[in-house]
Amino acid sequence: MEHPLSPYLPVAVVLGLAGVMAAAIPFLAGKLGPKSVNQTKSEAFEGGNAPMGSARQRFAVKFYVVALLFIVFDVEAVFLYPWAVNFKALGWFGYATMAVFASTLVAALAYIWKKGALDWES
Repeated sequence: MEHPLSPYLPVAVVLGLAGVMAAAIPFLAGKLGPKSVNQTKSEAFEGGNAPMGSARQRFAVKFYVVALLFIVFDVEAVFLYPWAVNFKALGWFGYATMAVFASTLVAALAYIWKKGALDWES
């Protein structure tokens, strides 16, 4: 009689090999790779420009707010595309559902606009 987990043996073998390789590759690269340390290689790389300022400086919260807003409206586009592809098949119910979804996003956009989250100079 065959063991019930035997179909998963190939998956276990692949996961085991992946784990061994994940440990072996960095180890071998550290042991066998070239080791030449100098001042130029020790500096942080910033697109060819010399580093300036502290790496620990604080960023304005506005950067994070804009990033979150971008993610929210990017997710909207992810939901909007399949709806547009199936527009005819969904009929009026699909239209009404997307109208509610879009109106919620428009209300959110109006709210953040009124609060000044999109006003970059303030």
